Amino acid sequence: MAKMGFAQAIESALAYAMAEDENIIIMGEDVHTLRLNLFARFGKKRVMHTPISEGAFVGAAVTAAMAGLRPVVEIMLVDFISVAMDAILNHAAKISFFSGNKWNVPLVIRTACGGGYGDAGQHEQSLWGWLAHIPGLSIVVPSNPADAGRLMLSSIYEDNPVIYFEHKLLADYWLDNMGIGGRSTVSFDVPEQGIEGEVPDKWEPIPLGKLNKMKEGSDITLVSVGVGVHQSLEAARVLEEKGISAEVLDLRCIAPLDIEGIKNSVGKTEAVLVVDEDYKNFGLSGEVCAILLEEGLSFKYGRVCTENTIPYSRELEEQTLPNTKKIVDKTIEILKK
Repeated sequence: MAKMGFAQAIESALAYAMAEDENIIIMGEDVHTLRLNLFARFGKKRVMHTPISEGAFVGAAVTAAMAGLRPVVEIMLVDFISVAMDAILNHAAKISFFSGNKWNVPLVIRTACGGGYGDAGQHEQSLWGWLAHIPGLSIVVPSNPADAGRLMLSSIYEDNPVIYFEHKLLADYWLDNMGIGGRSTVSFDVPEQGIEGEVPDKWEPIPLGKLNKMKEGSDITLVSVGVGVHQSLEAARVLEEKGISAEVLDLRCIAPLDIEGIKNSVGKTEAVLVVDEDYKNFGLSGEVCAILLEEGLSFKYGRVCTENTIPYSRELEEQTLPNTKKIVDKTIEILKK
């Protein structure tokens, strides 16, 4: 198996898919430079630079998908997805349902998310809970290069719209950008295993909505996605030294959600902590608890989430976002109940 960076794995999977199917195109701001290798290989008709107008080019991508293309549309930051929400919420997500599946929208919206480097609440949000609230959308959040490539392939082959989240602390080209503009003296937590890792010799899709058990445990289940998976793994290591055995689940997808996989783990440990970089209120953390209760399980429960609007100050940002220490402390608190 070869080693690749997180962003490199996504591009490799895209190149594989584009070589196999000429209907796959890329659209977005500056994609002719951001995806230079793909632009050089496939040309401007398939790697299409767009104006800075998310509402316009996402709307165009919806109709292109209905007409037989498979667009991968790039919205630079998920915070900017609000500009295109009419096309996503009222059209892409509903066309298949309203047409009795006669029309489909095989559209991937690739977007960057996540904080931890000092860029505040208009550039660092995650928002996957907000988007997963919409019926008809699949929500993908990989945590490592192998999954990043395989889930991109799965998303491209899906016949209905997928929002594909790429955490900035995992993507090397984002890390390079975040080190400039006076931030070279600022340190931020970067999970090494997420940025670079082994990838398969040949890209193959994996089912959407199938979690990955990253670590076995018996005392509590830690559930997360993206960077939160790596924070949970580090917390599990610290907890092991304290005599606590934590199981770590990487959900990979928020919609569809692997209810059976979560249920099986929590049924064993009888305790669960959801680590969610998205906002706490009305989000993934509450949904996991509600589903487990509906399934009839009895368990101890807690959550570590983004509590409020993300501040620009690094010191205040660290108080707002999840981190390893919060996970360790909350786990100990839960198990003492």
